[in-house]
Amino acid sequence: MKQIFAVLALLLLPMVARAELPDFTEIVRQSSPAVVKILVNYEVEAAQSGPDMEQLPEYLKRFFEGRGQQGQQGQPRERSGIGSGFVISSDGYIVTNNHVVDNANSVTVRLTDRREFEATIIGTDPRSDLALLKIEADALATLSLGHQDDIEVGQWVLAIGSPFGLDFSVTAGIVSAMGRSLPTERGENYVPFIQTDVAINPGNSGGPLFNLAGEVIGVNSQIFTRSGGSIGLSFAIPVNVVRNVVEQLKDNGEVVRGWLGVSIQDVDRNLAESFGLERPMGALVAQVGAGSPAAEAGIESGDIIIRFDSSDIETSADLPHIVGLLAPGSKVDATIVREGKTRVIEVKVGGLDADDEPRVSQIAGDSGDLDFLGMSVEAADPQTMAELGLTGGVVVTRVNPDSPSAEAGVAAGDIMTRLGSVAIGDLSDLKAAIESLVPGKSVPARLIRRGSPLFIGIRVPPAE
Repeated sequence: MKQIFAVLALLLLPMVARAELPDFTEIVRQSSPAVVKILVNYEVEAAQSGPDMEQLPEYLKRFFEGRGQQGQQGQPRERSGIGSGFVISSDGYIVTNNHVVDNANSVTVRLTDRREFEATIIGTDPRSDLALLKIEADALATLSLGHQDDIEVGQWVLAIGSPFGLDFSVTAGIVSAMGRSLPTERGENYVPFIQTDVAINPGNSGGPLFNLAGEVIGVNSQIFTRSGGSIGLSFAIPVNVVRNVVEQLKDNGEVVRGWLGVSIQDVDRNLAESFGLERPMGALVAQVGAGSPAAEAGIESGDIIIRFDSSDIETSADLPHIVGLLAPGSKVDATIVREGKTRVIEVKVGGLDADDEPRVSQIAGDSGDLDFLGMSVEAADPQTMAELGLTGGVVVTRVNPDSPSAEAGVAAGDIMTRLGSVAIGDLSDLKAAIESLVPGKSVPARLIRRGSPLFIGIRVPPAE
């Protein structure tokens, strides 16, 4: 009898395994007609050809292929690109990546039935790497957008696109992680990417990422690779960003984002202790722009934003993801930690237009020793302070090796504008700052380094 059960178990095992694996055939059958191939042509001067792709960081390499032959110096040459996209309305609106159609002279859309249409670029958004196209056609098959709240790490996902020009290829995998931050070359970070292990290659850019319900939950945008091909690290723009950007491009031809006007950084273990947090969390405000929405709301340098518009802020990268999706003029609550106490501040979110730079404007012969911290400071040169736009601070002139300051990362040339809860306008403020320190505890120090603000946590030596 045991032998019979053993044989039955061996026979049933493959059936059980097959039952647990998803069947993508129905999704592919229903969705493929709404996926398109995008062919792009544009001219560039040979002397102004793009950067050497081999010299770019892997995460910045985009999904172009089919480049034309190099022309002679100074003469125009043809270049072509291939990408993917998908139809979102039966009258011909199509979503793809900005980098697929960037600087294009002509854009051609090819459907699965081999029909081709010249496309008009309705609008592009480099910050999210999305673009909206329009073709003159009717009764087209369409795809529906899902909801980001339903996406979970480990769930099955499917991609359809044209990798290496191989039309309408299908690949599948799982969601590997959520909320990945991949700052652009301008240092902007408005997209919380979905990371998957779906095989994505050049030509898949702009194509849809599906869940098992056949809904689009992302737009494939980037890969990380050392070989030029897929190694199981692909990144898609999540559907909530796609929906927000596409609606604005369709209505206005450009995108306006929420803007707070702060410079932020992560909170490490030392900083968490120095600010009275139980663990590292939140976005530490290193700088507040003059006249910015944050300044008008009363947010200050040294505040830690731990919640914004009903969303928890675990790391500093979470904040721009949330703020960027808010409509300018929205009034939301921000939960902050200031001097160890939690408070809620109402913030009226500002607007960042499509072409705006999200800069944060800085406001704002004696010597002193902080020997117990292992550094010396002196009055800052007025000309230097004026160039940096600072109204107060002292310059670190020396950092002793193996001292608390050295271990924390303080460097000679840093300008200290705050120590603990005391703002440092000049050397006369050091006494009050020193008296506020607690031996054996970590204290936050705000520094200006090469023109940029940052906080570090310095552990105060225990009392002898």
